[in-house]
Amino acid sequence: MSRGDMCITRTMKSYQKLTTAVPQPAACWVEEEGSAPTPAGRGKLAPWWVGSGLLVAAVLLSTVTVWVLRQVSGGWPGPTPPPKCLLIPESHRFDCYPERHVVVTQELCESRGCCFIESPLPAGGKQGVPWCFYPPDFPSYTLESLNQTALGMVGLLVRREKAYYPRDIEMLRLDVEFETDTRLHIKITDAANPRYEVPLEVPPVMKRAENPIYSLDFSRNPFGVLLRRKATGTVLLNTSVAPLIFADQFLQISTLLPSKFLYGLGEHRGTLLHSLDWSTLTLWARDVSPTESFNLYGAHPFCLVMEEGGDAHGVFLLNSNAMEVVLQPAPGLTWRTIGGVLDFYIFLGPDPNMVIQQYQQVIGFPAMPPLWALGFHLCRWGYGSSNETWQTVRAMRNYQIPQDAQWNDIDYMDGYRDFTFDPQKFASLPSLVEDLHKHRQRYVMILDPGISSTNPRGSYWPFDEGLRRGLFLNTTQGQPLIGQVWPGFTAFADFSNPDTHQWWLENLQHFHAHVPFDGLWIDMNEPSNFMDGSEDGCPPGELDSPPYTPAVLGDSLSAKTVCASAKQKASVHYNLHNLYGLMEAKATASALIQIRGKRPLVISRSTFPSQGRYSGHWLGDNRSQWKDMYYSIPGLLSFSLFSIPLVGADICGFSGSTSEELCTRWMQLGAFYPFARNHNTQNEKAQDPTVFSPAARTAMKDVLLIRYSLLPFLYTLFHRAHLQGDTVARPLFFEFPRDVATLGLDRQFLWGRSLLVTPVLEPGVDSVTGYFPRGVWYDFYTGSSVNSSGEMLKMSAPLEHLNLHVREGAILPTQKPGTTSEATRGNPLRLIVALSQSATAWGDLFWDDGESLDTFERGSYSYLVFNVTQNIFTSTVLHASAEATEVTIGTLSIFGVRKPPSKVLLNGQEKPFSYLDNEVLTVSDLGLSLSQGFSLQWL
Repeated sequence: MSRGDMCITRTMKSYQKLTTAVPQPAACWVEEEGSAPTPAGRGKLAPWWVGSGLLVAAVLLSTVTVWVLRQVSGGWPGPTPPPKCLLIPESHRFDCYPERHVVVTQELCESRGCCFIESPLPAGGKQGVPWCFYPPDFPSYTLESLNQTALGMVGLLVRREKAYYPRDIEMLRLDVEFETDTRLHIKITDAANPRYEVPLEVPPVMKRAENPIYSLDFSRNPFGVLLRRKATGTVLLNTSVAPLIFADQFLQISTLLPSKFLYGLGEHRGTLLHSLDWSTLTLWARDVSPTESFNLYGAHPFCLVMEEGGDAHGVFLLNSNAMEVVLQPAPGLTWRTIGGVLDFYIFLGPDPNMVIQQYQQVIGFPAMPPLWALGFHLCRWGYGSSNETWQTVRAMRNYQIPQDAQWNDIDYMDGYRDFTFDPQKFASLPSLVEDLHKHRQRYVMILDPGISSTNPRGSYWPFDEGLRRGLFLNTTQGQPLIGQVWPGFTAFADFSNPDTHQWWLENLQHFHAHVPFDGLWIDMNEPSNFMDGSEDGCPPGELDSPPYTPAVLGDSLSAKTVCASAKQKASVHYNLHNLYGLMEAKATASALIQIRGKRPLVISRSTFPSQGRYSGHWLGDNRSQWKDMYYSIPGLLSFSLFSIPLVGADICGFSGSTSEELCTRWMQLGAFYPFARNHNTQNEKAQDPTVFSPAARTAMKDVLLIRYSLLPFLYTLFHRAHLQGDTVARPLFFEFPRDVATLGLDRQFLWGRSLLVTPVLEPGVDSVTGYFPRGVWYDFYTGSSVNSSGEMLKMSAPLEHLNLHVREGAILPTQKPGTTSEATRGNPLRLIVALSQSATAWGDLFWDDGESLDTFERGSYSYLVFNVTQNIFTSTVLHASAEATEVTIGTLSIFGVRKPPSKVLLNGQEKPFSYLDNEVLTVSDLGLSLSQGFSLQWL
């Protein structure tokens, strides 16, 4: 970056000044002659949704009553707010008093040096316009010095007036690194003392970017960052809109956003596109059934923003402490965390796919799953015995319904203890697993991180040995912290300790000798605790009761988890809580590799950035309801953004009772989850495909066969995810970023670039409406085409039908399906070619043995590229391995051939063909080895 790309504004004294660089919404405020400016428009909301029922209702009622009475009696008594406060439009008011369960008075607010203007409270207890907000001249940091470094700049920030949280840090170090032309790294930390930082390996940078597509400016006093995209001049960050606060346990920075199109920031249940109407998203791993507005199982401080015109950028805050992100209609965003440092990566895209790839260049690309992981998985809590589990497997085989893996929930265990199985009810478990393997199927079981602590000494090795080696979370007194999970009182494994990984491996080796499992399902790893904190509660102190607690469910950091003050090898739990699932996943994947010598399958409930390298994720304990089925789509797509492509929801719903119609529709949608598992809770009627009417069972079987036919395509998408960070399940706006109609779509999705899935998400209908971006789309089943101008189209959708469409210009490798992925692997391929309007198409295929480690890295794979131009299809083998010689290409189906061909030539020799009047050309019985290139021409 040249010196001209960076300027420092020395004269700025007020926050409002720099906001003039950003287009303000029209009519933010109206100025009448001779009077103080008054905000135009009605106030929207106020930021205290309050828990605990009656108290809140009382507070709300009294506040509203007072407000109404005062309105009637002629407005507010007391002085008018100062002009500097009235100048700030409501949408730009950044909250100075975010504490909940406090009625913020003028006195409390002004004690912080902030502006106080009351607004009407919104309905429904929502948040709204903050009554207490920062004035333009609130003291912040000053940029005292800024010097060039080899990679960027280093600066010193000084705060001369204390803010209102304890242990304000007066001198901060600013590090700016121009890491690549599309990636900027900005880190703010204590200039004098080391602070906790997330132990995530990030790529080292050796040289400064030469031609960055961004430019960076600073304001000196108050300190602010202004980041622009050079090509458009769009301001991506403007942090001068509110003060930077950096105290020991309260760090806050705000920015304006270039648009209202913001995604990411997980894990939450909601629409894919976030509302900026005064919403707060909390990041603190928590075991709770997915519910709107709650902090859920994982923490992903990454957001993607679509700019006007279709460019995209992403922001990642590398911080694992309890955090909330506040969105407001300015549009603006505030990052608020209670520990660590402010360590930002900004990814400039400029297209959304590239943003996610650039994010993964920092956190790591996802692992390549084994092929069997992409088959259909079946589970329930409450089979009650291994024989009952076995009966279900046999019923699936009997109806020839595809199934790759059978799972068990905690009922297989003896007294819910890890690394055991019930000697009575699950006595035949080893035989069941042997039978699964004989049928080329796999076995996966659940594991929890809570280790039973109440067994007689010497009777339960996992606890005895963990205690002897000192591998559990400890209290501040240095004793194992005891909580309560399924087996009763438990200690919690400390996965931040490398010695714990070895102990975990040894436990799994012992169990694998009896029950040779293939994959592992790690649950309860937020970590979940049926008590708050521990059997003794939590000690007093600023870790368990910090000066500021983000908007976490339960209003306490220890709600349904362990004490934040718990000691772990790497740090205190206060810092490591959000990393617990990631660290367990790392230990579990490593153990599976050492035990089986093959690619691991780990599915984890709690997640953190980089976890795609070790595990997939399921969306937790959903309910058998139509809205839960819908919410699974934004859930799926958000985890694509978070670089965990192996993701799905419990098909047909976990808790509650499903219906035949709901389960049929959900099996159709679930067949297109990258991770497809039907799972059910105890004491509910069974919901596996075999228990329904013949019509429903057949519909479920048919859609699973379609999934299995698409395994070569899906597997290739996962290869591209592993190699370069492409998404697998993909929002439509990723492919059509300039089509504004796609920006809010989350009832449909794509596989890769080219397969559009439009599920039915409501009861009692036989049609579905979906959006088709501009271009030609082909019906997956028939090859008939629809030419869309970018419009909503209504399609027939009887109960047995899922609408699937192939995008013009794509070539999908498919295969005759079998009842397992291994059986499917040996069958002939069918290539589906969807010609573009200019009669071209492209596709690819990655093929290996489906389970060996590092096949790409070792070169033991085949990779083929398919191409069509000028009526000639060519298959080019770019890399070949032995496995490919066993597979043949049987059929070519070409959609969109406008004129009936007179003849078809395969490598110059004439071949019989069929041509239908919906413009589909089919050439069968090709019998070509996958390892041989070929060409096929139609004349």
